[in-house]
Amino acid sequence: MRGALVNNRNVIVTGASSGIGKATALCLAERGFDVGIGYQRGRAAAEDVAATIRAIGRRAVPFALDHREPARAAAAVVEAADELGGLDGFVNNAAVNRRSAFLEETVEEWNELLTVDLTGPFACAQAAARVLVAQGRGGRIVNVSSVHDSVPIRGGSAYCAAKGGLLMLTRVMALELAEHGISVTAVSPGETATPMNGVPDDVDAAEITRPAIPAGRPGRAREVAALVAYLLQPEAGYLTGTTITIDGGLTLMSAIPNQEYAHGI
Repeated sequence: MRGALVNNRNVIVTGASSGIGKATALCLAERGFDVGIGYQRGRAAAEDVAATIRAIGRRAVPFALDHREPARAAAAVVEAADELGGLDGFVNNAAVNRRSAFLEETVEEWNELLTVDLTGPFACAQAAARVLVAQGRGGRIVNVSSVHDSVPIRGGSAYCAAKGGLLMLTRVMALELAEHGISVTAVSPGETATPMNGVPDDVDAAEITRPAIPAGRPGRAREVAALVAYLLQPEAGYLTGTTITIDGGLTLMSAIPNQEYAHGI
């Protein structure tokens, strides 16, 4: 059925052992989803997330996933979907974030980041989409990008290229998957207070001052998670091919000459 969704309310979130992925997995469980928890190295952390989800009364399936091996990562997504008993949504969140000056970037480092932040997400989204198409009941895919999919940053040649590619991939996916009742959207967070950005889980974003961001602080992982969760709800069914920026007004400042602003995710 075109536009249908969430018969079983099963969703997979990659990079779900910490940060935005963890917040998203917990948020979705609170909203009635059973969750596949993709992780790279943080098995213990993923098991902790799973325990919290089970305490809520939902099913949790932790599974290892490494974008550095895209084909294996895609196979892991399919196996997790099978263990869940089907798939209704996929949140493409796993990524790395680093900086290197353009003149110093090596081809090896460039290829590694592009593999992790673009090729791996492509392979996993393709695997999830194939599951959704085979089921024949539609579904949702949400790609977690960054404000740097469209706003350049010094030292971000590889990162910006990868996220810019993910933005265009989102649009092509939306175009091609619409006939199968699958909507594809992306969220582009600005700086978010997560361990990947050097902020421990027990530090609230309100404790961090960011004068260059109109909101005056970085975002909270749970604020991004709430947006992702909305995009997986039935009432968001007419949204597809769209990228939604959630950045506290950060990108409003990007046109100001010599403006120093915080890094995005």
